[in-house]
Amino acid sequence: MAPTNNSTIPPASRLGKPAAVKAVLFDLDDTLWPIEPVIARAEQLLFDWLRDHAPAVTRQFTIESLRQQRLDLVASNPVFKFDLWQLRHAALTNAFKSVGEDTAKVDAAMALFSEARHAVTPFDDVQPVLARLRQRLLLGTVSNGFADLGKIGLAQHFQVSIAAHSFGSAKPDPAIFHAACSALNVAPEETVYAGDDPILDVLGAQQAGLQAVWINRFERVLPAGVSAQASCSSLHELERWLEQTAIG
Repeated sequence: MAPTNNSTIPPASRLGKPAAVKAVLFDLDDTLWPIEPVIARAEQLLFDWLRDHAPAVTRQFTIESLRQQRLDLVASNPVFKFDLWQLRHAALTNAFKSVGEDTAKVDAAMALFSEARHAVTPFDDVQPVLARLRQRLLLGTVSNGFADLGKIGLAQHFQVSIAAHSFGSAKPDPAIFHAACSALNVAPEETVYAGDDPILDVLGAQQAGLQAVWINRFERVLPAGVSAQASCSSLHELERWLEQTAIG
């Protein structure tokens, strides 16, 4: 999406001059690649597989009702709030049990879904900008999802990658941001977090003491009361902001 003229840096007088930046942490979904079409395709492939291998499930459930079952299950176990793979596995197991299907097939179903979940296509700006930034800054990722950057082909750009399911808590918990800063040996105020979610990424990072850049690829509007250090419609804009404003 082409950058818009009104998606640039907020006035310094409103947000203050940022500290010099030594590291940039990135969100993944909808920041480095679009996720909605990937999830839609993965869920359809899974449902097609279930139709062939566990037909009783597809006679009782739809893609939408399976999704609702996951939402209902979140409240039953705090682990499900940060381990989305376990949530999907548990919900699918419950669906199998409810219709008398063999739950031994759930692992194969999840393997198929996970493979499709990793079939992402990074935005065109991702590889070139990350390749340039890593020459000057420490880079890392902090994500609530379970994407494998090695499978996607981006792992070489990052010194650290922390996922909620392995860490044990999720954004916006300050602990997960601080863990990434500690792994890179930088202070939170020397770190920028770049992500698309106003609450999890912008407010979450700021409440942990990091600078926050909102990656707004889809012409969204920040909620009232939320102000990022910068709003960028691409990683090219992020790179320019870092060069002009934040790199000491």
